[in-house]
Amino acid sequence: MPPYALIDRPSPFASEPADALPVWAVTAEAIEAGTIDAAALAWARAAGFQAAEGTVLMVPGQDGKLAGALFGLGSDGQCYPFVSGKLARSLPEGNWRLENSPVSGQSMALGFGMGAYRFERYKKPAAQGPRLVLPEAVDAAAVHRTVAAVALARDLVNMPANDMGPDALETAFRGLADHYKAKVTVVTGDDLISKGFPMIHAVGRAAVQAPRLLEMRWGKKGAPKLTLVGKGVCFDTGGLDIKPATAMLNMKKDMGGAANVIALAMMIMDAGLPVDLRVLVPAVENSISASAFRPGDVLTSRKGLTVQIDNTDAEGRLVLADALTYACEDDPSLLIDMATLTGAARVALGPDLPPFYTDDEALAGALATASVEVADPLWRMPLFKPYEADVKARIADLTNAPAGGFAGSITAALFLKRFVTAETSWAHFDIFAWSPKDKPHAPMGGEAQGIRALFEVISKRHPA
Repeated sequence: MPPYALIDRPSPFASEPADALPVWAVTAEAIEAGTIDAAALAWARAAGFQAAEGTVLMVPGQDGKLAGALFGLGSDGQCYPFVSGKLARSLPEGNWRLENSPVSGQSMALGFGMGAYRFERYKKPAAQGPRLVLPEAVDAAAVHRTVAAVALARDLVNMPANDMGPDALETAFRGLADHYKAKVTVVTGDDLISKGFPMIHAVGRAAVQAPRLLEMRWGKKGAPKLTLVGKGVCFDTGGLDIKPATAMLNMKKDMGGAANVIALAMMIMDAGLPVDLRVLVPAVENSISASAFRPGDVLTSRKGLTVQIDNTDAEGRLVLADALTYACEDDPSLLIDMATLTGAARVALGPDLPPFYTDDEALAGALATASVEVADPLWRMPLFKPYEADVKARIADLTNAPAGGFAGSITAALFLKRFVTAETSWAHFDIFAWSPKDKPHAPMGGEAQGIRALFEVISKRHPA
């Protein structure tokens, strides 16, 4: 079982099924045709239960105690893939089991597990919620692993910056590595300059907590090399080009890329996939002080390319550039980076559909297929070559903030591409890492995006 202790919460699944009450997951057609338990059907009809999607009706027994619950799937079972997350917030405490659901048991279990998530670190915890007995046909290890990883990503994003700065992010990184016996090395503070990470240092040097590059290695040498890079900006004021208050309010989530690659690494290590895994997280705060980098500065990157700073609020691509250059020095078979990089991505596709960029057609196809198969929305966006001119600067090789404001997510991806070797299979994910409203399987707050689809692709390429 994966380390629920790492996310400081018990499993939402029951290990003792003997006392579990039934949940009849039914469509409107099943109620009309009368194809469910007779007593539950009689109660449903008496109560006027229409099996609308996500609705719950408690079913009493003859002794007045609960005998089970009815859960609506709408018409023809064409419901939201993880609508079962509503069960985790609607059923009373106790053990429950699914009965005759027309929806995949794997989806129902995942929805329940992800929907059970609560972030209660700073308030009195609610009462213990319901626990679900996993159906026999379900891959229990996969469900446990996925639910724990999603919760880990959400926890890391939800933590406020006073408790999740670079120091705490390093602690979480080391804790995961220790559990899976991975090796961690960290380059901190001024050592970033001497060891060739000047842009990571420049972005983070104004903060009280020193900037750093976190590196984790796990797996077998000689196996296919898989490298994950995550943007770890633990708080983003915007720097000297300071954000307005409304835009700064949620910037604890600017390390959402790091949170997601850490969670993906957890899934890979827990599954024991035969890869040589490397995880890189540049962890910084983009703060304001006398030592902050300035608009108009020109920074020299690890790769040797110079970058003109036209906006200090376009800092994420700077720390990623040094990390991607370092990643490519090891010639990975596959390189993935994830970052809460641009507001332009949200303007284009909204908060729930992250764009990804790659020139690897096979990888793009696999990601698109996996996205649909595991209901983890992704959408490919183009590395549109004519826009490369927009990334050029007047007095340096590149600008970190092209003028005009057009195609912001694309130009950010094209900027990063300059730091990836041409022969490397690479994909960049511009994620939001946040759910702005409650969903059946996800409360408002930090969110895991793309990692289930990525794990599907990686595990099919390298089965355990």
